[in-house]
Amino acid sequence: MNKKNTYKTPYRERFRRCNLEYTNERLWEQSYLKARCKELHLEEEYMKYKIRLMISSLTVFVPMLILLIVALQVIIWSFTEYTKYIYINAIFDLGSLILVTGLLSINFFEDFVIRHRWVMTFTSTLSAYVVVLGDIAFNTYYYYKSNWPLNTLYDVFVLCMIYMFLPIPSSKAAALLAISVSLTYVIYFIHFMAFNEHNVAKYVHGLDIVSIDFFHYLGFNMMGIFFRIMNDTMVRSSFLDRYQFITEEIWLRQARRQESLLLDSILPPQIAKPIQKSIKEKIIQPDNDFYHLGTSRTAENFMSIQIHNDVSILYADLVNYTQLTTTLTVEKLVKVLHDLYARFDLAALSFKVQRIKFLGDCYYCVAGLGESDPDHATMAVSLGISMIANIKEVSVNRSLNIGMRIGVHSGTLFAGVIGKAKLQYDIWGADVNIASRLEATGSPGYVHVSGRTLSSLNAEEYNIYPGTESAQKDPVLQKHPMSTYLLTAIPSLDSDKTISIVEGVPNLDLQTVGSNRKSQILKPNLLSHEMREEFRKMPVGGFKFQFPWSRRERNLKNEKVERDLGIFCVAFKDKSVEWNYLHQPDYIFKYSVALGWGIGCCLIYIQSVNNSDIFYTGVVINIIAFFVLTFLLFICWYKKVCWWHSGQNEHRSYGKLSCAIFHLFEKIQHSFVLRLTVYMMIILCYYMVISLILMSCEKDQYELDIIESKLYNYDMDPFTCFHPWAYTNMMALILGMSYTFARIPFALKTFIGCAEAVVFVLVVCFQYAFIFEHSVTTSPYLKAEIAHSCRVCMMLITMYAKERQSEFNTKMNYKLNLDLQNKQKSADVTNQSIIILLNNILPSHVVEVYLSSIAKHELYYENYRMVSVMFAMLTNFQMDLPSLRVLNDIITAFDRLQYYVVEKIKVVGCTYMAACGLDFSLIENLDSNSNFGSTSLSSELEQVRSRLESSIKEKNHDEVAFIMATFALDLMRVLSVCNKAYAGEPFDRALSTGEIRIGISTGQIMAGVVGASQPHYDIWGNPVNMASRMESTGLSGHIQVTKETAQTLEEFDVMCYYRGLTFVKGRGEIPTYFVGIDKDLKFMSKKIDRLSENPSNPDLNHDLDGS
Repeated sequence: MNKKNTYKTPYRERFRRCNLEYTNERLWEQSYLKARCKELHLEEEYMKYKIRLMISSLTVFVPMLILLIVALQVIIWSFTEYTKYIYINAIFDLGSLILVTGLLSINFFEDFVIRHRWVMTFTSTLSAYVVVLGDIAFNTYYYYKSNWPLNTLYDVFVLCMIYMFLPIPSSKAAALLAISVSLTYVIYFIHFMAFNEHNVAKYVHGLDIVSIDFFHYLGFNMMGIFFRIMNDTMVRSSFLDRYQFITEEIWLRQARRQESLLLDSILPPQIAKPIQKSIKEKIIQPDNDFYHLGTSRTAENFMSIQIHNDVSILYADLVNYTQLTTTLTVEKLVKVLHDLYARFDLAALSFKVQRIKFLGDCYYCVAGLGESDPDHATMAVSLGISMIANIKEVSVNRSLNIGMRIGVHSGTLFAGVIGKAKLQYDIWGADVNIASRLEATGSPGYVHVSGRTLSSLNAEEYNIYPGTESAQKDPVLQKHPMSTYLLTAIPSLDSDKTISIVEGVPNLDLQTVGSNRKSQILKPNLLSHEMREEFRKMPVGGFKFQFPWSRRERNLKNEKVERDLGIFCVAFKDKSVEWNYLHQPDYIFKYSVALGWGIGCCLIYIQSVNNSDIFYTGVVINIIAFFVLTFLLFICWYKKVCWWHSGQNEHRSYGKLSCAIFHLFEKIQHSFVLRLTVYMMIILCYYMVISLILMSCEKDQYELDIIESKLYNYDMDPFTCFHPWAYTNMMALILGMSYTFARIPFALKTFIGCAEAVVFVLVVCFQYAFIFEHSVTTSPYLKAEIAHSCRVCMMLITMYAKERQSEFNTKMNYKLNLDLQNKQKSADVTNQSIIILLNNILPSHVVEVYLSSIAKHELYYENYRMVSVMFAMLTNFQMDLPSLRVLNDIITAFDRLQYYVVEKIKVVGCTYMAACGLDFSLIENLDSNSNFGSTSLSSELEQVRSRLESSIKEKNHDEVAFIMATFALDLMRVLSVCNKAYAGEPFDRALSTGEIRIGISTGQIMAGVVGASQPHYDIWGNPVNMASRMESTGLSGHIQVTKETAQTLEEFDVMCYYRGLTFVKGRGEIPTYFVGIDKDLKFMSKKIDRLSENPSNPDLNHDLDGS
């Protein structure tokens, strides 16, 4: 688990009262790791991985066992003068090798042992006792046959074998087996004292020596149990890391797929890629606050316009849409529209037509846009016929009186994105306007096409009728004289085509986007097949071999990491990675210190027994060593003991001394230098203790005693100096401890181990050769110093082999955890980019609600009691490339208006649509929040502060009309500034004469997200329809509003002029009003004489009552 934590406490804070922070250490508690595995339903998979690790250990152990036994035999045969006595030794060793190899080879059948796990424990137990009994039998044979007492050879090796290599799943079972083996050896030693009358046997296995052996075995068992527990902790932690890594990787693949689908639903690939790259670059930049989740900004004045010469444009309009939005509930309306637009989206995918967007009741798309298609006209008309068939089906199924009017025209258009916020793909051009007018002048149930489109069709496939009379009178169509036609399909299966592709369409699945992502990733769930396969690919180290009949899949990812590691010392070839690895906090360091203290106590006891007449200096050295080890134990365990004592209460306060100890220990945990210092101090304490054995020995006196015993033929005590095998076993214990500490460079541990072995061989063979020569050996006629050296070398090789495998697995997982961090960063960037993309479709406050609805497989919809809707159309724009550049600049300037309470809905052509009141939380906080990014809004609010406060208290949210009108006024101000700027530029002056026509309506609306592969947010209701009509029937340079909106604005001291009765489609003639604006583009006050102050139209002499 990735628990790296930068630890730095200010100096003055170190010695104040503090609380106990145990969060990071708790993550390494075995109880927590086990509970976490069970919570995530990973225990079974963990056991399988643990079994694979044990099998990999066997791939190291079996060759090592063969190498050791062969090497021992070579040494015995090379250094023994009388080889006729060592055949029995070879028979015992080779017999044990064959039996152990045969028994353990069963465990290489992974599937078998996973199903029958008792086999591993059974074969391990048999293998251990084969070696033990062979070792004891060999010694017993020579003792009773030749009266030759020998020392056991494999006792230490068997204990290492049980704890470190044998595939025993249970740590308790391994401990019981090792303890039974130790007791077997102890009982064997006691046998010689109780049942043998020869002094030489008692010298070899005296009572003191048995107690020494007892503590020697105790030390090795403590070391083995520590290894099993810490290994299980490290492996579980790595396994949970890998689970998180795999989950992030799976999520990232899904997220990238959803990101691609989502981006493709907004923009075509040729435009989407640079925007997507820009979004991610902005997110990654640490000092750039341009992107924030929940904002709708996505790019810096981005414009991408392309010309498409040979395409067909389809416009579709719902008949009786106004009645639909005013009679249905919000839930029914969203379901109907989602049903319709989802069908249309699926049909568009089927006919390779790209949906551009829909605006209320208008749905428009283009054929031949993404890729050149010679059949673009056929595809567009076929889609139109399919849409008519679909709406008829929906109308019948839902008992609705709706129809569809469709227009199709072929020609040239401009396509791309403009603006700064809510980037949406759109199309412009004269042929686009023609297609729109063909729809408007068409007839329900027919596809209204131009003569140019008809010429690209196969006329035999359609029923063709003359165009409508209204088309012949339409002023836009009259600018481009053409013949129009109404088409219907000859009955075929085309209308059913969309149904067959529903299942093949990739649907957006955004359940893991946003704040839900982490909870979804870490949510306990059943493991997928993909997850299980990833677990099978986890690195296990060891030698890789396979049976001829088996096939093993290569794991390129693991092989790449393996190449990054050295062969002998498994150090990262990248020095920076190795440095970072060593400087990771070691949260199991206290357990290593505890083991070091236990081994130190055993060594002190063994040394004390060896030197019964120890001198004063020796006592002082033992006390110093014990005090240092105990002090380190106290520092490292004080925090843990306080945690236990407090009942795991982190809120308990501790005094200055306790806090100082906490800080010191945490500093050691996080500092590589301090950990290395503690490690070297413990090793130094061991050598202080073991050196006392050699210091108390008088070699000359010992040699004289040996000579005299030979001359005068009497038996002397061979241990007057020290017990050689006790010294050798102490060196084996120290060598084992040298490899125990984690986060210490493996190369350093190997160097120290090799140095210890070399020093030991020098002591045995040179410094104290005479003493070791006169100790017992392990094989007849084998020099005793060779036997001593073999034991230490066996220990070195065993510890190196096991520690190298552990280091390899740890570093493999660490390197993969680095990849995990990169995956997490990439996943977070992807997550944020999806959120930003969603903010380009949905209002900011809707994103999280929408994601929650998607997670529950529900449609998102909402009803609003009071929302103000604005349509603002830029007029006098020619649809050519220079005009589009100007249009982009103006729309970008509009988008930069920092009205967080006004939500841009969309831009269609030259029409800018926005709404205020979709997020009531912002409205309610408006009074207390002085910074809404708009100076205009702030100044206008200051003028009507008292009325605004009373409005907020009443919770009727009428202020949305005032805010929307203020925003509309700012649009007019921005356009005026743009026109003045363009007037000074050396290009066509016609580009600087743009005007704006604005309509606003306020009331109850409905909002929701509809669409299949392309989710689209839209709002519906009478205010939307009326705002659109206010704009279309208004005058340039004016803000036209309905009577209800005008009444609301007058409550905010904004004068509104009665325009007169205006014909509105679907409503007939209704009274409309212009907002009073003076020549400085400021609101006119209601208190000012309207006739004298009206700068725009002196004929507007009616007030709101129509007088």
